[in-house]
Amino acid sequence: MEAFINYLLLFGDLNAQQIDFIKSKGVERELKRGTFYSEAGTIPREIIFLLEGIIRISYYNNKGDDITKYFIDENNLVVDIMSYQQEMPSSAYIECITDLKYISFSKEALNDLSLTIIQWDTMMNKIIAKALAEKVNRISPMLSEDATERYRNFLSKFPGMANRIPLSYLASYLGITQSSLSRIRKNFNG
Repeated sequence: MEAFINYLLLFGDLNAQQIDFIKSKGVERELKRGTFYSEAGTIPREIIFLLEGIIRISYYNNKGDDITKYFIDENNLVVDIMSYQQEMPSSAYIECITDLKYISFSKEALNDLSLTIIQWDTMMNKIIAKALAEKVNRISPMLSEDATERYRNFLSKFPGMANRIPLSYLASYLGITQSSLSRIRKNFNG
């Protein structure tokens, strides 16, 4: 829980009483590698904070191909924000690609935090704004880069993640075939 509190403190100040209240609202949970935290068609009812592990956000395109949108690792919040806020079914699959440890906050718990902690909504808005900016910064360069450059940038932005993600998922994220990724990796290591 301390990791989550430290994360929140990046976006605002909290006193000891508020920190204790936040801690009382979170539930620590675990999931095994290969399981789905959430599947398309479900309505998100909670927000989670990853303590350990990596998840993959994916969808199926109109040809039935499994497409990786992005990965989320430790010390980040996870939620399909549009589906959560509008209480609509999500179109995304959220898969555990490593064993996960996380803190779960139900919608009711988050409402209690919003009603009790004056700066809570401001902090959440800052977190959402940061996440959306990161999403845009992740996608925009990939439109103009070749595969080698996309891989190089992935390694620089997420240095510890490449060796923890199956090649097929990383290739899907980079928009290339697995054999192309293998050639690129060989050139990096050779």
